[in-house]
Amino acid sequence: MSKNIGFISFRFAGTDGVSLETTKWDHVLTELGHNCFYMGGELDTPDEISYFYDELHFQHPEIRRLNYESFNNLHRPESLTKELHDCRVRIKKEIYKFIKKFNLDMIIPQNALTIPLNIPLGMALTEVIAESGIPVIAHHHDFFWERKRFLRNCIYDYINSCFPPHLPNIKHVVINSSAGNQLALRTGISSTLVPNVMRFEEEPDPVDEYSSDVREALGISDDELLILQPTRVVQRKGIEHALELVARLNMKATFVISHASGDEGYEYQQRVKEYAEMVGTKTLFVQDIIKDKRGMTSDGRKIYTLEDIYPHADLVTYPSLVEGFGNAFLETLWFRKPILVNNYSIYSTDIKPKGFQVIEMDNFISSETIELTKRLMHDKEEVDRMAEINYQLGLKYYSYGVIKQKLETLLTDFFGTGKH
Repeated sequence: MSKNIGFISFRFAGTDGVSLETTKWDHVLTELGHNCFYMGGELDTPDEISYFYDELHFQHPEIRRLNYESFNNLHRPESLTKELHDCRVRIKKEIYKFIKKFNLDMIIPQNALTIPLNIPLGMALTEVIAESGIPVIAHHHDFFWERKRFLRNCIYDYINSCFPPHLPNIKHVVINSSAGNQLALRTGISSTLVPNVMRFEEEPDPVDEYSSDVREALGISDDELLILQPTRVVQRKGIEHALELVARLNMKATFVISHASGDEGYEYQQRVKEYAEMVGTKTLFVQDIIKDKRGMTSDGRKIYTLEDIYPHADLVTYPSLVEGFGNAFLETLWFRKPILVNNYSIYSTDIKPKGFQVIEMDNFISSETIELTKRLMHDKEEVDRMAEINYQLGLKYYSYGVIKQKLETLLTDFFGTGKH
């Protein structure tokens, strides 16, 4: 029987991991016959299925101020307690309106009960869930204990009760086994592991006329390697390692970084620029012409999507120190490209054992890593062989079929057997 399901988060827009994975869940749930709706502080979803409320966004001025005070005080002023609760009351009313407007049978908070970027939203959601008894799948992407900046605070009582809440009408979903272990250890909450996925059932679109000039637009000649870093410029991405690799290859190459720093400051981006100059790696920051939709810049340049860039890459670098899962890893497999991967903990425990064939590093660039990369850059046949193995493993372990199976089970737990 068809259900009305509402996603709730800070934003559903752009190419951040939470927005991308929610779109995939929407696709599968829609294929199963359900109707999906969205509530957020920034939305690029159709108006007829959307409920906008600006205070849900972590960039809302009031939310930013409350967050700053919460994570920069060791003792909570009485005034902060009052302001958090005043905001909670406002958001709570809007969540009830969202549920009523679309006659929701279930809600799926996307990271909103996981990471305390909007504390009143977590508080409001927890109360609505406790009061209404509505079925909930809480999709957790990164917990507060995984981020150093959230560990010093004056709101531990709210964090412990709401991020995430321990309530009988919530099924918890994590994206890696470590998160599931830690959630159980810290809270006693059991969870279901649903990894991030790609649509391996379908091949990516081929290069079309629009994207055929990517190299030309970036100023990269045909005899030059295009080495792609398809991430934001944040410290945990370990981009210096990729810059070192490119420098030590001693091959004609341009290193392309697809996204800007985002919400974590620009000091690290400046560091990356300085490091690139120091090691002599030609580096392009192209966030102004890579967006989630094609278009034109104000000065008349073409805007591409990341999917337009991948087919032109000779190598993808992913030297992350910490990742909740690794969307860029799956994207690279989907586009059948060779990839440099750091052996970060989730890769080591959840992904590597599946048998993927990659250029691996272990927190530093070794001579062996350099030699393997050089060899592959001169051996297209071997690259194609590895890429095909990786694609088939992606299809087996990280395709839409995996989400479908898991979501059907979760829905059956709530609504019984029938069409899910």
